[in-house]
Formats: sequence, C-alpha cells, structure tokens
Amino acid sequence: MEHPLKKFSLYAFIIAGALFILFPLYLTVVTAFKTPSESAESLLGLPSSIQFTNFIQAAEMSNYFSAFYNSFFITVLSVIIIILLGSIASFSIARNQHKRFYRVMYYFFVSGLFVPFQVMMLPLVQQLSALGMLNKWGLIMLYATYGLFQCVFLYVAYFRSIPREIEDAALIDGCGVFRMFWYIIFPMLKPMTVTLIVLNIIWIWNDFLMPLVILSSADDWTLPLMQYVFESQYAANYNLAFASYLMVLTPVIIVYLFLQRHIIGGVSDGAVK
Repeated sequence: MEHPLKKFSLYAFIIAGALFILFPLYLTVVTAFKTPSESAESLLGLPSSIQFTNFIQAAEMSNYFSAFYNSFFITVLSVIIIILLGSIASFSIARNQHKRFYRVMYYFFVSGLFVPFQVMMLPLVQQLSALGMLNKWGLIMLYATYGLFQCVFLYVAYFRSIPREIEDAALIDGCGVFRMFWYIIFPMLKPMTVTLIVLNIIWIWNDFLMPLVILSSADDWTLPLMQYVFESQYAANYNLAFASYLMVLTPVIIVYLFLQRHIIGGVSDGAVK
C-alpha cells in the first residue's frame, strides 16, 4: 500500500508544477484585456470589462495579418514536405535495413538529430546567400531538412510494427508499390503522422532563430520576428505586447488541443515497436 505522505508529496508536486505553468498564461490573458491604468492598479486582478482594443491596436502595429500569412505558408508547406519525403524515405529504409546502403542512410538521418542549427548556422547562411535563397523558400528548405531527421527516426521505428505480409498480399493482388504505399501503408501510419504534424507545427510556428538569420526582407517575417520588433518598439505598453503574444499563441494552442491525444500514443508506439 502506498504511503500517504508519498502520495501527498506527489500531488503537491503536480499541483505546484501546474501552477508554475499556468500562472504566466493567466498573467498574459488578463493583461491583454486590461487598460494600462488597470494594470498599474493591480497586476493580477481581473479586467473590469472585456474589450478587444488592445488586440486591434497590436494587430495594426505589428502587421499581424501579413506575418500570420508568412508563418502559415511556411509552416504548412514545410510540414507537407517533411511528411511526404519522410514517409517515403522511412519506408524504403525500414524495408531494406538488411542492406548496407540503407543502414548507412538511416544512421545518417539519425545523426542529424545531434547537430543543432547553431553549429551550422554561419555556413548555411553563406550558402543560401550565394544561392539567393535568404527568403521564405530557403527557410522552408531548412525546415524540411531538419524536420526529416526526426521524421525518419520515428517513422522507421513505427514501420517495424506493420507486418510485411500486408504488403506482400497487396503486391500479389496486383497492386503496384506506389499505390500500395499510399492507399494501404500510409493510412496505417496515422498515429505517427499526426504526432509528427503536431510536433513540427509547434516547432516551426514558434521558431525564432532560424527566421531571424535566414529572412532578409521584413516582408517575409514570421510572427515570432514580428513579436521581437514589437517588443523592442512598444515595450512600455505591456497590454499591447501581451495581446500580441496571445494572438500568436492561440492558433498553435488550438491545433494542439485538437490533436494532443495522438502525440503521446504515437511517440510511445514508435519508441517500443
């Protein structure tokens, strides 16, 4: 039987951790709806009324809709490329790991997980500059490249749980390899696919460093970069700043809430199978 003190300590730790995480979110929400005078009177108090003036002003000052389009375009296209190329490459590697070439390719992809962007930042920027790709397309190419490392690692592990007999039966029935993969095998990857989609959306949408060093034109800036400029120009007005932060957080929180139940299941399946 579990000791009561141990159980109490566990619950106390969980509650403390939840409060530690939720307090900044609470502070962001209430400050975003307050006026500067209300924030000066009480930092933690609730606003006297719900008004969206701060959000309207923050959207105008930070060029929110242009940055939102850039973030949406870059995130969606990068995730599509990662899933399409990653699933195909992983299928080839998983079904041919008895061959030396495919084993080498697998370890090549996995090794990319241990090389952070900061290590290769300067040579990558120089190469993209020489190619004239310090823009959204160059950024998408980098996201797709770095995203493939994790994608292949998790997909290959997940493919081990899919019996080869399913593929053999489809091929015997006259189904081609391309059709067999997209119509039979790929739908079976749904848990891991959803996991990778959510993880990459959160990473790409919130990333700050890579867009900072790659995007040379302010017209291509993403939402995190717009927040950086907004904060440097309007740091005195925390109500507008917090409103802009909330507008950036909301889309990715909505995506996570709808798909979060697939994340833990997909990652655990890929880890143990």
